[in-house]
Amino acid sequence: MVFKKEVKLMRMVDIITKKRDGHALNDAEIRFFVKSYTEGTIPDYQASALLMAIVFKGMTKNEIVALTDAMEHSGDVVDLSSIKGVKVDKHSTGGVGDKTSLVLGPLVASCGAKLAKMSGRGLGHTGGTLDKMEAIPEMSIAISGERFLKQVQEIGMAIVGQTGDLVPADKKLYALRDVTGTVESIPLIASSIMSKKLASGSETILLDVKFGSGAFMKTIEDARELAETMVSIGDGLNRDTRAILTDMEQPLGMAVGNALEVKEAIETLKGHGPRDLVELCLKAGAIMLEQAKIVKTEEEGRKLLEEKIANGEAFEKLCQFVEAQGGDVSYIRHPEKFEISKIVKDVISLDDGFIAKIDSLEIGESAMRLGAGRATMQDVIDMSSGIVLNKKVGDKVKKGDILCTIHTNVNKFEDIIDDVRKAFKISPTKIEVPPIVHDYIL
Repeated sequence: MVFKKEVKLMRMVDIITKKRDGHALNDAEIRFFVKSYTEGTIPDYQASALLMAIVFKGMTKNEIVALTDAMEHSGDVVDLSSIKGVKVDKHSTGGVGDKTSLVLGPLVASCGAKLAKMSGRGLGHTGGTLDKMEAIPEMSIAISGERFLKQVQEIGMAIVGQTGDLVPADKKLYALRDVTGTVESIPLIASSIMSKKLASGSETILLDVKFGSGAFMKTIEDARELAETMVSIGDGLNRDTRAILTDMEQPLGMAVGNALEVKEAIETLKGHGPRDLVELCLKAGAIMLEQAKIVKTEEEGRKLLEEKIANGEAFEKLCQFVEAQGGDVSYIRHPEKFEISKIVKDVISLDDGFIAKIDSLEIGESAMRLGAGRATMQDVIDMSSGIVLNKKVGDKVKKGDILCTIHTNVNKFEDIIDDVRKAFKISPTKIEVPPIVHDYIL
């Protein structure tokens, strides 16, 4: 008599129950869930139940790696093997005034690194790299795959919007998480971010995980947990992944708003950038050059980056990048050509003292109300609008001094000015300025 081996069919209810009871799911169960939900054979209510169980019970390192890997391979995966050299990428969890990619990309590319980056748009109080790029007239964020590869090979960098059918599982799961109260989960946040970065094809990833009032992670402890989880995922999937924890208790740099931030990026590459933005870009860039095996130490990388700013090569790389993606490079060489808002008004201090804090969330939301951001994806951004700080944490201020300047084309802005002024917390005693980079996680 021949006995047939019984094959137990997976049932979603069993997977939900297993996680609900605090047990770890195996690779097969996780892949079954991701594949079936992406294909539409699992209903939203069952996927929601599993996501909520994950929120309450968490996931092990092996589960998170398996979830990320399944999501990464749920659609297209970019092949960068035709590009010579180590391909590097950088991801920021988002912050107010974060124009880092526009500075860091040309910087590392001018040193010989290959940056092949897919970026996103801003929503709410955080600005997106693609929106800043589109503040440059004629600049394209959508180029063909062949052109993308050729551009990275020839000039060392390209930044585009997500193309093809990358990580469809994440698109579906994130939309579901957004309406079921399951966004705030480190395993789900980490797998969402890392699945997209891994599918983009780079061999190394540097994560800029922000914390503070203007960041998604409000505390350094939560930021560290997220960073360590994402580094663990990258290591588990054989990618050189590192992270830095950066301060978002005040806006990064001085400018908040798309064209305003592009102009600040230009000044930074010319050697005239604000202290915190320069420090972040030098730290991150040095790590990326080390990952790319262009330098042996972070100190060597920092020195090389400083040389590229001083001799003008980093700025010229920005010009090459803009020109390669169809942008009008005359705006980069002559930033005064950027349109200026009809209303440019100073916000004046009503007190004497020292700047103790600048509420990043308030500044970001105020900039959005001035026209610099979008509350929904359908909103149209006014590229010229935003806020330019005149004071930073630690600075002395007198009654009547300019705290910042608003740029807008909206008619009613008096309430916004009051909110912006309240974002500046003034103390009678001088405050020690915190570092921009608080930790480096390998």
